[in-house]
Amino acid sequence: MSILYQTPTTEDGEPLSAMARRSFAATFASVIDPPELAVYLDQAYGPAGQMIRDLADPAIDWRMASADGVPIGYIKLSGMTLPHRAAAGAMEIRQLYVDQDWHGRGIADSLMDWAIDLARTRGASELYLAVFDHNLRAVRFYSRHGFSKVGRFDFRTGDQIHDDGIWKRAL
Repeated sequence: MSILYQTPTTEDGEPLSAMARRSFAATFASVIDPPELAVYLDQAYGPAGQMIRDLADPAIDWRMASADGVPIGYIKLSGMTLPHRAAAGAMEIRQLYVDQDWHGRGIADSLMDWAIDLARTRGASELYLAVFDHNLRAVRFYSRHGFSKVGRFDFRTGDQIHDDGIWKRAL
């Protein structure tokens, strides 16, 4: 089965949101209380959620991986939004998700390479991202790609507050 990489459109919103919802729930169900997880999933990946709005935002660049027309991963790149002092023109990876059934097949590496190349093309000297401190798989992945922790912030799901690290890579 071949993997196709492309820019998603708003028509990809529903299947992309469904994949992101599954991925987020599978990764964080053990650390987020079920009622708060349900509310967050609806706010982020529901029919009127943040993901659908982001797909229509021209300030956010996307790359989607799909197999047989079904989304299996994606990455979002934008200007800096994290609460951290960054160089002018710094960019941020807003999300990098790969469906669990596709882990270990190089999809995340391909998506990350795309984001790094695009950030460089745009003239960014720094690339940032946020990652939940206890998501050890993601922490190892980002470390392998040259990122290191430079700060932290609170990530909220309902009344729960989670420690997210702010990570940076020089370009």
